[in-house]
Amino acid sequence: MSEAPDEIRKTPRRLAREVAMQGLYQWRMSGNSLPVIEETLEHDSAEWARADKPLALVLLRGAAGNAEALEASVAAFVDRPLAEVSPIERAILLLGAYELTHRIETPYRVVINEAIELAKAFGGTDGHRYINGVLDKFAPTVRAAEVEHAAKQRKKD
Repeated sequence: MSEAPDEIRKTPRRLAREVAMQGLYQWRMSGNSLPVIEETLEHDSAEWARADKPLALVLLRGAAGNAEALEASVAAFVDRPLAEVSPIERAILLLGAYELTHRIETPYRVVINEAIELAKAFGGTDGHRYINGVLDKFAPTVRAAEVEHAAKQRKKD
């Protein structure tokens, strides 16, 4: 039996993150309003049909709505001005920062892993390493207790 292609194995939540990231990218690059971006995603995104649509919209709207504050908080962990970070990686950082800050029901390791997977699929050659490095440094600033607990668990194991 052959293995299913990646597109078939993606969960609705992963697809929601892809849709949200694509929306954030379009929002930054086009300057269009979120309702226009959402309509475009609904009609043009192959992932939309299988994505967790409510999650995709919460992530897109939340990240875009809090973009200035989120980017300001992540900027301390970026090695250059955010305007110089590739647009895809900037969208992934924005999405990851939003989830880490506002979606605390999702474990921080899951958020970082999902951001890494987005960067592998859509970013530059070593973009996933960059995303991992930035979000790994950012996570303790917004999820200190969770990160500390995970570190203690790793030491026990």
